This record gives sequence, structure tokens and C-alpha cells, in this order.
Amino acid sequence: MIRSEVLREIAPIIRDHLVVCNIGLPSQELHLIDDQPSNFYMLGTMGLSSSIGLGVALAQDKKVISIDGDGSVLTNFGTLPTIANNVADNFILLVIDNGSYGSTGDQPTYAGKKTSLTKVAEACGCENVVECQAEETPQVIKDALASNKMTIIVCKCESGNVKVPVITMDPVSIRDRFMGVVQA
Repeated sequence: MIRSEVLREIAPIIRDHLVVCNIGLPSQELHLIDDQPSNFYMLGTMGLSSSIGLGVALAQDKKVISIDGDGSVLTNFGTLPTIANNVADNFILLVIDNGSYGSTGDQPTYAGKKTSLTKVAEACGCENVVECQAEETPQVIKDALASNKMTIIVCKCESGNVKVPVITMDPVSIRDRFMGVVQA
């Protein structure tokens, strides 16, 4: 499975929760698959989905799922110790690890080589880290939502992209409709 197939499988599961989605193709794919006002699409901030998702989770009680990529987590390595030291039991970080920088042409990341983001998250102090194969992701997310415990999920999938249109909503509109759901 590639990232877009993982997103298609989990969309019905995450639709009723706040979702902060990684920059570039992941946001475009989720937008095409299941656009929801509760989805916050990152349009220009690589590496910050997990940080923004954690901030949203710490600020309110609704469940927050941050969808990030291995390349983005690698560009903001400080996010994992920050998450470990600021536990929010309403927060799930889903790292879709395809071993590549998917939005910029599928160049390999270090997560596709020797670096294990699962082990890095554990070494940073994250207590509930689950690594799974792409096909297992829907059940792993259901289990994480039911556990009411902060969870880091590293979903291992194949590299690859599908052709998707750009998101035509402007960032202010995306923010405003998301904040309307947060405040409801």
C-alpha cells in the first residue's frame, strides 16, 4: 500500500476527530479523499504537523490525530522529545513512513535506510509507540482512539504518489473552518 491508500482506509475512522495533516501531497490526498472542516491542511510548513497537532491537543479535550510523514518528522526532530515531555492523552501522531520525501519527488529519507523512527520515538521518551504495516493501520488507529492514551503510530508503507489536484482553499479559510470545529 502507498500513502494515499492508507489515507483512504483510515478516512472513515478519523472523520469525527480533529486532524492536522502534513504539508504537500498528504494534505492534497486527504482533501480529495474526505474533505472535512475538522481537517487542518498544512500548505507551507514542512515538519510542523506533529507540533501543531500536539498544541491543539494540549489546548482542548477533543481527540487530535496528526498525520505526518517520515521526511517531515526528520526535519523537525525536536518534535518527538517535545511530545514525550508534554503528554496529551487525546493526541495520536500517525507517522506515515514511506521512506521517502513524497511531496518533492520520492527522494529517500534516512527512515528508509538505517534510522528507525519507532526507536527514535522510544528513545525520546514516548511511552506508547506502535509500529505497524500499512494494512494494519485502520485497526491500530481504532485501538489508539479507544485507549484514551497518547499514541505514536509509525505506519510502514510503500513509496509512491497519485496525481491529485492542489487545494484551492486559501490558508485563512482552512484555519477558520477548522477553528470553528475546535470551538464547537
